[in-house]
Amino acid sequence: MGMSTGGNNGGPMSEINVTPLVDVMLVLLIIFMITAPLMSHSITIDLPTANPKVKDDEMPVPPLDLAIKQDGSLYFNDHPVTDVELRAQFAVNAQKSPQPELQIRADKTTEYKIVRKVLGDAKDAGMVHVGFMTTGKE
Repeated sequence: MGMSTGGNNGGPMSEINVTPLVDVMLVLLIIFMITAPLMSHSITIDLPTANPKVKDDEMPVPPLDLAIKQDGSLYFNDHPVTDVELRAQFAVNAQKSPQPELQIRADKTTEYKIVRKVLGDAKDAGMVHVGFMTTGKE
C-alpha cells in the first residue's frame, strides 16, 4: 500500500511552458536589431535653408479690404461698391500673381446670408486667400 505523494498523478498541468515564448521574443529582438540601423536615412542630401525674411525688392502684396455694414452695403477699399462691381474686382484681383488676400470686415449684426453670398462670389472668381477681421478682447 505504498502510495507516493511526490509522483505525477495525471492531473492537469499548472505550469506554462515559456520556451516557445522566449524563442519568439529572441527572434523579434534579432530582427529589430538588424532593421533599426536601416531605418535611418542612408542618403545624405544638403537641403536648402528657408529664409522667412522678405527681400528688399519683393514687397508684400497689400491685402484687399472689404467692409460689410449691417444693412448689407459693401465698401471695397473704403469705396462703396455694388454686387456687380465687387464681382468684377474679385475677378481682376484673382488673376494677379501673387494673389492678394481678401480681408472681410463684417459688422457683428450683419446677417450671415450676406457674408455667405460675398464668400461665394469670391470663391467663384477664384479668390483663394480670404480672412475675417475681428477685434481683440476688451
